[in-house]
Amino acid sequence: MRADRVFAYGAAAGLIGDLLLGDPRRGHPVAAFGRAAGAVERVLWRDHRGWGALHTALCVGGAVGLGAVAEHVVRPSRTASVALTAAATWAVVGGTSLVREARVIGRALEAGDVEAARDRLPHLCGRDPQALDADGIARAVVESVAENTSDAVVGALVWGAVAGVPGLLGFRAVNTLDAMVGHRSVTYRRFGWASARLDDLAGWPGARLTAVLAALAGDSPRGAVRAWREDAPKHPSPNAGPVEASFAGALGVRLGGTLSYAGRVEHRPVLHQQGRAVATYDIERAVRLSRRVGLLALGAGVAARAFVKGRTA
Repeated sequence: MRADRVFAYGAAAGLIGDLLLGDPRRGHPVAAFGRAAGAVERVLWRDHRGWGALHTALCVGGAVGLGAVAEHVVRPSRTASVALTAAATWAVVGGTSLVREARVIGRALEAGDVEAARDRLPHLCGRDPQALDADGIARAVVESVAENTSDAVVGALVWGAVAGVPGLLGFRAVNTLDAMVGHRSVTYRRFGWASARLDDLAGWPGARLTAVLAALAGDSPRGAVRAWREDAPKHPSPNAGPVEASFAGALGVRLGGTLSYAGRVEHRPVLHQQGRAVATYDIERAVRLSRRVGLLALGAGVAARAFVKGRTA
């Protein structure tokens, strides 16, 4: 079976698996990778960029190498190749968990239970929930849905289309390492530098594709493109900026502004200034847009891989 068809069937099956099963409560492969990466960190940690780069290379290289070996072993079997791609896709995408957490918070807000929404927010993002009222929580959820649509779904599919199973596992390894050590704390400012920069590079194509697809699938394509063009460059993140700006324009809302992480207040630019304030019902709108973007990303990846295969055949 051609490689493009293996990816098409396997990735589609993996997304269906994520839709039906979501993430397991125990024994998730990403959690296993996190434990292994943590063990390597305990051996290698130094307050030095070079040691952090070695940590990144070993962890990401190990994930990519495992994927390459597995792909080589099953290559003679069409069924096994599709099954491996499906399993890898299911393991690395997190669309259903993202949707589930967003909806739990949305239901709490709809019921007027702001405290329950605050208690649940850390499952979705790192904001300080006690600093947020109901509207602030809703805005944080919409921003997290936008950013994680790129990180947890589209980015993985892009690298799966480019490099098969090694691409899927490698992207999730990079993204996981960034979450573990890529933040600018005293402990990880130097050690996590390589992971953070690699995550920026690996996330670049998926973020742009997410922004394009959000514009195509949203209620206001023109508003999404305008917000992306005018406001995304002001955002401190090269990848979150285009995604959040495009979602803001597509949904007709304002995102960004003042936020708080671990007691540290940040004043970020407002994205889509002419939009209205985020309301609780926008959480469901953002979730539906995220789902549409994920399906379109699968189609784009399959089409791109088939085109490349046709050109090289």
